Amino acid sequence: MTSTGIRLHAPAPGWSISADVVVVGSGVAGLTAALRCEAAGLTTVVVTKARLDDGSTRWAQGGIAAALGEGDTPEQHLDDTLVAGAGLCDEEAVRILVTEGPDAVRRLIETGAHFDESSEGGLELTREGGHHRRRIAHAGGDATGAEVSRALVEAVRARGLRAIENALVLDLLTDPDGRTAGVTLHVMGEGQHDGVGAVHAPAVVLATGGMGQVFSATTNPSVSTGDGVALALRAGAEVSDLEFVQFHPTVLFLGVDAEGQQPLVSEAVRGEGAHLVDADGVRFMVGQHELAELAPRDIVAKGITRRMQEQDAEHMFLDARHFGAEMWEHRFPTILAACRANGIDPVHEPIPVAPAAHYASGGVRTDSHGRTTVPGLYACGEVACTGVHGANRLASNSLLEGLVYAERIVADITANRAEDGLHARVPEPVAQPEKPAHPLLAPEARFAIQRTMTEGAGVLRSADSLTKAAEQLQRLHTEARDALDENGKTAEPGVDTWEATNLLCVARVLVAAARQREETRGCHWREDHADRDDTAWRRHIVVRLNPDRTLAVHTTDTADFPPTRQYPRPQEQ
Repeated sequence: MTSTGIRLHAPAPGWSISADVVVVGSGVAGLTAALRCEAAGLTTVVVTKARLDDGSTRWAQGGIAAALGEGDTPEQHLDDTLVAGAGLCDEEAVRILVTEGPDAVRRLIETGAHFDESSEGGLELTREGGHHRRRIAHAGGDATGAEVSRALVEAVRARGLRAIENALVLDLLTDPDGRTAGVTLHVMGEGQHDGVGAVHAPAVVLATGGMGQVFSATTNPSVSTGDGVALALRAGAEVSDLEFVQFHPTVLFLGVDAEGQQPLVSEAVRGEGAHLVDADGVRFMVGQHELAELAPRDIVAKGITRRMQEQDAEHMFLDARHFGAEMWEHRFPTILAACRANGIDPVHEPIPVAPAAHYASGGVRTDSHGRTTVPGLYACGEVACTGVHGANRLASNSLLEGLVYAERIVADITANRAEDGLHARVPEPVAQPEKPAHPLLAPEARFAIQRTMTEGAGVLRSADSLTKAAEQLQRLHTEARDALDENGKTAEPGVDTWEATNLLCVARVLVAAARQREETRGCHWREDHADRDDTAWRRHIVVRLNPDRTLAVHTTDTADFPPTRQYPRPQEQ
């Protein structure tokens, strides 16, 4: 796979540093990778878009799933994951996750993460949607992500890892052989570095999180603008399964015009016995699935949406009044505070909820070692598509995936280092062309993209809605391209314009994949193709970016992930 030659319009780097590995992102995946790299003796630099503890991980409420409870087994965890993934999980990837997961969680505890314990002194485990056993470890009641983030950030700081905060990654650097040579980035505000610079490294680990900000309403923080997926596409990498965006069923409803990050009401609330009801108090999920409110998230989101359509309602309700004040305050203090801050007291009234964009099951395509189709470029966490999640992520598998695959990436990097002296090679990146190859969008385009995606590619999709979305996105793309091609003008480089441009890139790919998949599967719901079609569509959609900025879309022959076709190492050429 060769680079597209496309890059964001940005000033030339004014400074540079070198390292063995650069990790982009500071969630559970990125910081786990960084800590393991440092422990292996690799000079490591962490680049993060905000502060070290401002990623998506700290917003995770429910917990981390692993077969840690009495009577539970990795095989049972595997079965639940495969069912949730609706026929598109890569079974080898899932087996790696569930078998290596328990020890990965134990290592996280050794790093300093404190999980809630039962009265007997063991881990207190709960259930969430799609799980047939209690296997969700949690911390602070409903503040698991915050605790995991705290422990990892403290470990990074204690070990003196170099971190560049408030830095937006721009593009991948490559050497003359097409191998990874580092990244360019823009540091916002004051610090040791400022403005556009570069980190030269023979290995880059993308752990940039999701792209929830491509929709108007999401549980994702404002930094989740698809930067890693967009960078990988411009570098020539393949992405897969981007049409499978999980909409969390129970997000606090703040009004039809609410935009940006919305408060999440964890699935663990239903795991502890809360009921979904309509305005008349009817439990509408009963009879729709054997697990009722604890069905996989795609089924619950569809059930809520159907009921909303039937009753012409803007939201449904989550009723947990029977918990009582003590349980709310002990088990779900974060959610309780968020509800009360928005005028809802769940101790005395049902919580208004509606689905919102939550998690990207697809992303940059990797193999079981986190390797992408670009040599030296790795991906893990939500930015990656390892094959674990298939068409729909099983609840609380995301933190576990970040742990397990970050460790596997580091094992591969260290193996490369031992075999071909990777630590001694300081890559010399090829010069970047003076003329920018990718036009930038004006900042206000971000809102146009979000509205387009919410209306045309949200929970409910159809050929008509997706075609309209594709046309609107293409119009934005064409207008920016023509302005650049005709008079060399583009929006002023800056964080807002880079983010808008990245959002357009990932939105175009998502819509292209969703148009091609003419079936309903997992969290991809086509109103005009209401049934699952295993004969034609039990396979993956893979997308690349062509040098002329068009999209190359193809479908795999089977449900198996094809190899990433890594270049051979130097001694193998």
